[in-house]
Amino acid sequence: MAVLAVLVFASCGSDDGGSLSIAPFSILNETTLVLDGVINSNTDSAFDEALRQNPNTELIIFRDAPGSEDDETNLQVGRKLFQLGLKTHVDDNGAIASGAVDLFLAGSQRTLGTNARVGVHSWSDGSRDATDFPRNSSEHLLYINYYKAIGFSDQLAEDFYFFTINAAPADGIHWMTAAEIETYQVEK
Repeated sequence: MAVLAVLVFASCGSDDGGSLSIAPFSILNETTLVLDGVINSNTDSAFDEALRQNPNTELIIFRDAPGSEDDETNLQVGRKLFQLGLKTHVDDNGAIASGAVDLFLAGSQRTLGTNARVGVHSWSDGSRDATDFPRNSSEHLLYINYYKAIGFSDQLAEDFYFFTINAAPADGIHWMTAAEIETYQVEK
């Protein structure tokens, strides 16, 4: 356990620009965190530490966030982000995909910069993709209930979820079009 704590906070410190870094987060200024990297099992404690170091945070800017290695942690951080009323933004030329999209959607206000990309795909349990389960399977509820918990209507939660799992297989990616981003209220 001590080794894990050392790994989580080993990335804390100053870079050449003087900002503190708590991977995958870094502190841009007194109201802004930056998320750059993969969301993993350490992200919840890193998020808590970033907020402890920067208690006036209002905004999280996503730069290059290709997804999550730990969906449960990712959704837990998303619920916290939503409860705190933080805004989310994908930086100009930035990209979010997979679980990072779920985290981004927890923002109280969500914006996309110029040429920002949003990628979605199905999930897999290692042997089956989400699309292998019938539409009424309880296997789908983790994500549908998450979308509802972060403010989506019942209908939008289901529509967006089923869009994502049908858009691309787990080992693929679908970059959402402007029309799809509008339809599923990715920006708000």
